[in-house]
Amino acid sequence: MKKTFIIEDLECAHCAAKMEQAVKNLDGVIDASVNFLKSSITVEADDEIFDKVMKQAVKECKKIEPDAEIVL
Repeated sequence: MKKTFIIEDLECAHCAAKMEQAVKNLDGVIDASVNFLKSSITVEADDEIFDKVMKQAVKECKKIEPDAEIVL
């Protein structure tokens, strides 16, 4: 499954790159990309674990950019 989500209050391009790398490194993630200009993240993972992966992705992104929020 591949889905795109809006990231609210993403203000730093460097942080966006760090968020992308952190999500790519999560178990179960096939691919991930953050588009800073569109303030979005696209995540691809297996259907069975997609919700679990996204919960982990939200936590990892909060560590990097506490003010940014992925709208699930």
